[in-house]
Amino acid sequence: MNTLITFESFFGNTEKIARAIASARGLDPQTAALRVCDVDPQQLEKLNLLIVGSATRGFKPCPDTQHFLKAIPPASLNGVKIAAFDTRIDIATVDNAILTFMVSLFGYAAEPIDKALKKKGGTPAAPPAGFIVEDSEGPLRAGEIERAAAWAKAIV
Repeated sequence: MNTLITFESFFGNTEKIARAIASARGLDPQTAALRVCDVDPQQLEKLNLLIVGSATRGFKPCPDTQHFLKAIPPASLNGVKIAAFDTRIDIATVDNAILTFMVSLFGYAAEPIDKALKKKGGTPAAPPAGFIVEDSEGPLRAGEIERAAAWAKAIV
């Protein structure tokens, strides 16, 4: 299965999740994990599965991820399975009513990524997933790498 995993990561947490997802595919030579800014548009051709991940910044995907999603030609993902993920803080552990309210209004990055991929013709292979970082720069919460691998195996 020709799979591309793209990600944007500021502090390395989203990259760790992307690499865990790629590793869950085993040694499949048709799986690539690349920073979103390093993706060549030709790599989107003949894909079976496209997984896009981003850190959540301002309740949405990072700028390069947004640019990448906008640059995908309309209907070019017809017949391609898609999945979206993000890294995020756990608002349940943050004692901030304003932040909790804002997240309830605007959400996290995975949902808009999923929506953009579907708009380009992609067929969801898994619900959008969020992986928890303990602070804005990390580290990842214990067990998130394993949870990412399990999520990836469920969509493969």
